[in-house]
Amino acid sequence: MACSMIKKGVLGAALAAGALYLAFGTSAPSYVRTAFHKVRGHAHDAVPVQFEIDRAREEIVRLEKPIKETAEVYFRTEVESEQLEREITLTRANLDKEQNALMALKDQVKTGDLKLTGNVRYTTDEVKAELARRWDHYRINSSTLREKEATLKTKRKIMEAAHQQLDTLRSQRREMAAKLNSIEARLQQIEAAKQKNEFNFKEDDSQLAAARANLADLEKRVEVQARMAEVEGRFADPAIPVFIEPSRDVVKEIEDELGAPSKDVKSDKSL
Repeated sequence: MACSMIKKGVLGAALAAGALYLAFGTSAPSYVRTAFHKVRGHAHDAVPVQFEIDRAREEIVRLEKPIKETAEVYFRTEVESEQLEREITLTRANLDKEQNALMALKDQVKTGDLKLTGNVRYTTDEVKAELARRWDHYRINSSTLREKEATLKTKRKIMEAAHQQLDTLRSQRREMAAKLNSIEARLQQIEAAKQKNEFNFKEDDSQLAAARANLADLEKRVEVQARMAEVEGRFADPAIPVFIEPSRDVVKEIEDELGAPSKDVKSDKSL
């Protein structure tokens, strides 16, 4: 069953490859790569920006592990270096004592004074054997001291490298965190602007827009009525009937006051 499915899969892949070759010839691989990159690019663009920000923040948080590991290497090496420095100091002091004793014993062998301690005399071979033993011990301790000094130099280099790496990791984490905060703040500004624009767009179809339209219509109607009232007032007869005594000659009063009209002036019949 599995073999049959594998054969079908291989056959399908072969047929697809053959179809691509027939369609595009030797350029088929290039078309496939281009299509793959475009699909991957579209898929990446489809991921929300906030999701990418959260993912980047998790990556920054994960930097805490190598930072702690590097710090642990630095402090552990520092403790070992301090212990090694104490050992080197003690070894040097012991070597100085051994060297003084060794030189004194060498001088005794050269002078023939074979008394070591308590005025006890030893043979020349015994003194030389003791001198050889002390010399071998001195050389072993000197070699050990050189090894410890070389180890101390190595540990100091490790500390220096760890310190530099620690500074680099911390600096990069701070820079990336600051950059990410800036990007997120910019995104929030964009989202706030988008929400404002969406609110303004929706406002045209909302009850607020309808209320504004009603107010505009009312304002127009009031203005029309005001202008109609002004026109009516302009053309209306404002004269108020006044009672005049029959015996009063108003024309004569006006002529006596203002003078009689000229004979060349024609009376206005339009009134």
